[in-house]
Amino acid sequence: MNEATEVTLARWRARIDGELARVTANGTPLPERVRDAVHYSLTGEGKRLRGLLVLAAYEALGGKGNATGLAAAVEIVHAYSLVHDDLPCMDNDHIRRGRPTTHRAYGVATATIAGVTMVALAVTQMVKSAEAMGLGPDVTKRLVSVLMQSSGATGLVGGQLMDLLSEGREISVKQLEAIHRAKTGVLIAASVTIGGVAAGGTEAAVDALASAGESLGLAFQIADDVLDATASSEALGKSAGADAKLEKSTYVSTMGVQAAKEHGEALVADAMHSLEAAGLRHGPLLELARFVAARRS
Repeated sequence: MNEATEVTLARWRARIDGELARVTANGTPLPERVRDAVHYSLTGEGKRLRGLLVLAAYEALGGKGNATGLAAAVEIVHAYSLVHDDLPCMDNDHIRRGRPTTHRAYGVATATIAGVTMVALAVTQMVKSAEAMGLGPDVTKRLVSVLMQSSGATGLVGGQLMDLLSEGREISVKQLEAIHRAKTGVLIAASVTIGGVAAGGTEAAVDALASAGESLGLAFQIADDVLDATASSEALGKSAGADAKLEKSTYVSTMGVQAAKEHGEALVADAMHSLEAAGLRHGPLLELARFVAARRS
């Protein structure tokens, strides 16, 4: 990664972190314990990949305003998904982003309520940010629609259900991809779509971003599966080997480590091709795609 792009991404990440910290520090009328749990969930150290993709897509399509609030809205949805994913009735994980999961820190009931609360907060964040940017009601409506579709029954929620139902069963690569297109890919595709729509991009450009995002989402999940099987808990910031303990079908268990890596690299190449074919050779966007291919944590 060249130095200028690295500085840009670091600046964007700091802006997203600041916006997330403000979500629960601006008088949000929530019960104190729920507010604390939401704040804890939003401010844990993270890559902010989805938020960075919003900003990279926005800039790639000529956006001139400050889209940090939109990026934060996507990160709120992602944080909600992690809180619920870690619950005892789901993956029952104890470590997330290098510290106790939200339900371990605040209790299962509070964590469950905090997760649901974050969905509403994400919508509020999206609407307020779009209005602050001067985006019209039709654009704002579309942004909220993209975000909510990615988090509902055809997105995160549906993917999580398919994932739970597949535990202890042998499934095909096609079935596995259906799970992770919903559970992981849809929100990553939504991130670049939101950035493109907010920037006023053409439908062709937004479609190219969405296509690239879908490929990157699957590649990200493949890297996650490989890391779960090969890295330590310290390196990951979460419990390593959790997939095997839960008897989950993963790209590693279905294809093997090397074949999974090669499949992930091919998906990143597909994403890069989609971006380049649409004339979207934009530094931060391409570097984020490369990060997905080369990630180590």
